[in-house]
Amino acid sequence: MIKTVAIQGVKGSFHHIVSQQFFDKTVHNIECLTFDEVVDSLISEESDAAIMALENSIAGSIIPNYALIDKYNLHIVGEHYVDVQHNLMALSGQTIEDIKEVYSHPMALLQCKEFFKQYPHIKLVEDKDTAEVAQRIQEGQLKGIGAIASVLAAEIFELDILGKSIQTIKHNETRFVIVKRTNSEVLENEINKASIKFEANHKRGSLATILNVMSDCKLNLTKIQSLPIIETPWKYAFFVDVTFNEYGDFKKAKSLIEIMAEGLKVLGEYKNAKL
Repeated sequence: MIKTVAIQGVKGSFHHIVSQQFFDKTVHNIECLTFDEVVDSLISEESDAAIMALENSIAGSIIPNYALIDKYNLHIVGEHYVDVQHNLMALSGQTIEDIKEVYSHPMALLQCKEFFKQYPHIKLVEDKDTAEVAQRIQEGQLKGIGAIASVLAAEIFELDILGKSIQTIKHNETRFVIVKRTNSEVLENEINKASIKFEANHKRGSLATILNVMSDCKLNLTKIQSLPIIETPWKYAFFVDVTFNEYGDFKKAKSLIEIMAEGLKVLGEYKNAKL
């Protein structure tokens, strides 16, 4: 049973929102400022599970998190999508003209950069977390400082929203995964998505051949991400997500890829949250 969940950020962060939606509000969140701390909490058994953002529909993949999951042999046991709406907030009684600096996570700043072109007087500063900035503004009563965070963060830390849904592209989704130390407890007949990692050799068509095997086995490729293998310059590992109707099709593909590719590793078998 899940009692403690490690999240990146504080209450009001999008990882906190995922925790409330995927589990329930009774789980205890261990707040971590970095994803390295999230992983440390999990592998030290301080937490039962962890939540990690993997990709955003605007900004793309969060590659360091793929590497962390791989390096520490963590297992993806579920996924969750959140419609991320960014809001500019500050202490009450201020207008947007009063704001001199806005602090937020680099990903949030990237997603909102068009909005701030209207306000050249505002300096944008990268920070570790969205909601943690909101917390800091309230605790320090920091005037002239803004945060980009969720509506929940504004409510928790009693800040006024000066700009609502300020992200450039209004439909802005982030995919989060739930990871544990051990493999999935999802029943085999309920598994319809998997995340795998493999290395392809430099022979012509080797990657294409592997992708054809997936297609022949009725797997739908939903994501492919390459990551450099640090120990071997110019060689890459591929992180792939596939969906399927029958678990047997995935098992068949897995046995074939194991022969054709190098270092096949199953990172997780779980339910497709997009169904």
